[in-house]
Amino acid sequence: MGAATALATLAIAFGHIGLGVSGGHERIQAVSDSLALISVRQQIESAPPQAQPAPEEQAAAVPTAAEIEADPSKLPAASAGTNGTTVPHKSNLSREEIFAHSRGDDPNAAILLTGVALAPPNAPEAVKGAINAANTIIGRPYIWGGGHASFYSRGYDCSGSVSFALFGGGLIPRPLTSGELEHWGAPGPGKWITVYANASHTFAEIAGLRWDTVGDEQGTGPRWHLATTSTAGFVVRHPPGL
Repeated sequence: MGAATALATLAIAFGHIGLGVSGGHERIQAVSDSLALISVRQQIESAPPQAQPAPEEQAAAVPTAAEIEADPSKLPAASAGTNGTTVPHKSNLSREEIFAHSRGDDPNAAILLTGVALAPPNAPEAVKGAINAANTIIGRPYIWGGGHASFYSRGYDCSGSVSFALFGGGLIPRPLTSGELEHWGAPGPGKWITVYANASHTFAEIAGLRWDTVGDEQGTGPRWHLATTSTAGFVVRHPPGL
């Protein structure tokens, strides 16, 4: 809209206002709105034209299924949400360091995936809870008495670690010492959870994995072990029903 047109529009607006006093406020407001509209239109019309985006290059022809079958390299890169992603992923672990194992062909055995235990899908909720709780303290340092003043500690000893796992499964209300674990639960091994305890040490077998703080190449502290160990000299207990 040019300046002449703007003035003409303004004159029309004033012509509609008239000289009467009645309704003057509403009419003045209408003129103000008209002026604001004129200003906006002038800004839009006087703005320099936006640069048009350059036409995209002609899309490459999509290979046919037969061409892809003959030459898999022609398969287009997948995008996220289809059959893959082009976003690069990095890990500090090499292929050799990423491992997943279970003990034998036992259907009740958990999987040890790079140090973390994955509970079997058919495991009872108490067992899953014990495994998930134990996973949260993997790698904490061994500290004598750790995990007894409170379940949550900077480090754990053997009975503190076993107690933390049992607590995660809702199986004990407070931390127990290895001596107390000798008399806990029911005698003998369990189907899912077995606790081995004596006056100086305790560890547990949970879904086919050993939960222990004994030293190995990774040091001491709570962690999962695939290999079994000697149970000579230990009292064997289990939670009733598990």
